[in-house]
Amino acid sequence: MKRRDFIFTAGLVSIFFCIYLGLYFSKEISTAGGRNNYLRAICIVRELTVDRIIIGNPDIMIRKVGTVWVPYFKTLRQAVNQGINVLIVQEPTLHDHWDLDSLKSVDLSLKRRQVIEAIERRKKWIEENELVNIRSHYVMNMIQDYGMPFALGQKLGFLNVDIIRSKDYYNVYRIEENSAINIARKIASELADFNQCGVAFSGDQERIISSIGLGTGYICDPRDYADLQPDLCIAIDDTNY
Repeated sequence: MKRRDFIFTAGLVSIFFCIYLGLYFSKEISTAGGRNNYLRAICIVRELTVDRIIIGNPDIMIRKVGTVWVPYFKTLRQAVNQGINVLIVQEPTLHDHWDLDSLKSVDLSLKRRQVIEAIERRKKWIEENELVNIRSHYVMNMIQDYGMPFALGQKLGFLNVDIIRSKDYYNVYRIEENSAINIARKIASELADFNQCGVAFSGDQERIISSIGLGTGYICDPRDYADLQPDLCIAIDDTNY
């Protein structure tokens, strides 16, 4: 075979191979299981993890996908009414952080039985409506530059370029120096958009602050900021400290 013909043939093979791969991965991502694998591949997820298909058929073809923060029952109904058959959620579908795994624990108390009955009703409804729920919790917290800590920081007026120290779920931002109480008031004003009436403050109000540590949700224990050494910590939960 002449060199020119070889190059031409090899080029055609490469093109067709790329098309094949593209169609293959497109097909994979077009299923609920493929979409779950795609989300899991965005960043490293520790095992055991809640980032998985919580309920539903992984082989189902995606007709329409939706995203929600908390999959309340009314939200699930709304999704089905809108023709969504794959729902990507941040928080638990079945009440407990570990979703279906919570059913494995043995507790015969009345309260526990009522919770299990509620979970079973919701589980049955989801299955009957052929709705797949994919949970993407840790990925959405950890994804670089776009995850929940970054998004919250941006809402509070902090910039990614001002991050001076970071680890999973936590960022420390460099800020223009100001007193702690003035910063607390500014944060409270930003959160007023979400109908939060204020923030609790603990510490020296007049201390001059040049760096702020921020996490997200439950993962916001000020004790876990210690090695990042921010001047001020923002906690977003009822953690005792």
